[in-house]
Parts: sequence; C-alpha cells; structure tokens
Amino acid sequence: MVLLNDHRILFGSALCLFVFLTLYIAVLPALDNQRINKPLPRQSKVLTKEERAGKMVYIENGCVACHTQQVRNVEMDNVFGKRPSIPADFAINRRTDFWRNTANLMGTQRAGPDLTNVGERQPSAEWHLIHLYQPRAAVEASIMPSYEFLFIERDYLQPGDVEVKVPEKFLKNKRKKIVATPKALQLVAYLKSLKQADFTDKSMVPAFLYKQQKKEGGNEQGGANLPDGAELFTTNCASCHQANGEGVPGAFPPLKGSPVVTGGDLELYITIIMKGYDPRPEFATMPPVGMNANFTPEDVTAIMNHERTSWGNNAKKVTVEEVKVIMDKIK
Repeated sequence: MVLLNDHRILFGSALCLFVFLTLYIAVLPALDNQRINKPLPRQSKVLTKEERAGKMVYIENGCVACHTQQVRNVEMDNVFGKRPSIPADFAINRRTDFWRNTANLMGTQRAGPDLTNVGERQPSAEWHLIHLYQPRAAVEASIMPSYEFLFIERDYLQPGDVEVKVPEKFLKNKRKKIVATPKALQLVAYLKSLKQADFTDKSMVPAFLYKQQKKEGGNEQGGANLPDGAELFTTNCASCHQANGEGVPGAFPPLKGSPVVTGGDLELYITIIMKGYDPRPEFATMPPVGMNANFTPEDVTAIMNHERTSWGNNAKKVTVEEVKVIMDKIK
C-alpha cells in the first residue's frame, strides 16, 4: 500500500526497473558484441566520403527493399560470396549520423541478387551505370526499375562529364548524350566498395552447409582436373557478355563467334581476361576481371575452354601449361 500511496517510491521503482532492463537487455549485450565481434584481419577500410554519400543514395532510393547484403549458409548462396556472412563482417560499419543508425543494410528480400560481394563480382563502373540507367540493357530478364532520374541528357559533353554508353535501342533520343549525375557516380562508388573481406584464420568462418559434388573433368591434353568453367563464366563474365555469349550491342562485345576467343593469339586473350581491355570506343571498358578475382592458371584455362567451345564456338581447347607460361610472362 505504501508503494501505491507514495508517488516518489512508485516512480523511483519504475525508473530503477527501466534502467536495469535497459542495461541488461540492450547496453551490456551491445558492449559484449562490440568486444567479441572485431573486424576481420583483412577487412577493408571505412567508407570514403564519396562511398558514404553513395550509401545515402542507396538508402533514399530503397535499394534495401530488393537487395540483401548477407550471404546465407546454404549452397545456393555461394554464387554471391566466397563464404557465409558472419557478425565480424559488419563490425566495421558505423552509424550514419547521431540521429540515424542504418549502419547495416542486410535486407530480408531478394527480388534482385545479393550485393555482399558485388564490388568484386562486378567491378566495372560502366556496367553499373548502364544497369542503373536501364537494367534491361545489361541483364535482359531484369525486373529492376530504371533509375533514369540519376542521369541527364546533353547535346554535347562538357568537361568532367562521365558519359554512359547506353545501347541505342534503349535511348529515347538517339542524338543525346547520357551523362551520370554526381548521385549516380556516388551510388556506383558505394556498390563497388561492397566486397566480402578476406580472412587469415579459416576457423573463424564456417564453410557452406551444403556442398555439391565437384564435377570431374580435365583438359583433353593433360587430363588435369579443372574448375567448372561454366560456373566461373556465370559468376565473373555473364553479367556483361550475357549467358548466351552475345553481349549487349553498343555496350559489351559478344564472345560468340569472336575472333579473339576462337583465334590463336592466346597472349592477347589471356591479357584481356587478366588485365582488362579498352580498345574500342563503341564498347564500355572491361576491368581486370582476372586480377580482381585472383584467377589461377586453372581458372583461366577453364573459362577459356568454356568460351571456346560454347554458343557454336568450336576452337581447340588450351592447356594449363600454355596458360601458365603466358600468365607468368604478362605479370
């Protein structure tokens, strides 16, 4: 009765209970998590000013509604990252500002692919810009809406303009130049920063729960086992050159029937894979995919043999030994 009759005791008891529960349920676990979940040894640095601005563009356009940033511990997710995500992956993130947290944009729905490792999976700024302006120009079956409002049309390019080479059939006015706005460039900078951190201690990170049997195969000359060339192509090349090898006219060249792919100049072919390519102004610049993905001679051999024998291409397969000699030469 004393508790109910004395408002000071009632309010004081309620305040003490509130403080206790806040400390016990929120503050102490948060401090414990901060102590335990340190950034991984090779975690990338905090976002740059441009990347942070791009993160805000990502937030204001609701990208988190359709894209996740978490690789689940199931086999179907291994196309999105080298391993499942762990709490330490997010330890480097910081609050947006004093009033807003939004440090992690993990998402819960995948209307589009996971973006955890998109900076390594798709390092080409040109690809991202084309994809933002008109997703169907980069991925034919994409259901992503167009973000044309992040771009402007000009009759003539001005100093400092970044032109986006959109295929003609997707242009409303074929005489206009498509130029990326600062927000578009900031968003691309943020997307390119999304890379799954490497790690030194293998015991820190679990393997995927469900592992498929590795396909056995080999080159016809040496019989050495090679990775799955089709899977490597899908992960690293298909987003630009398309699953059918036909590329995107005016943006990404075709590999189907390409004299580079089917020809005998293996040094040129391997150099393009490892160091990128920018010889033709009608196409976007190809980034150094092989170097970014740390391709081994076996990886390059598998991809080359897949490309040289797919979509009607009928070129002779290459050997690991041939590829290794050239990779050592061009390093």
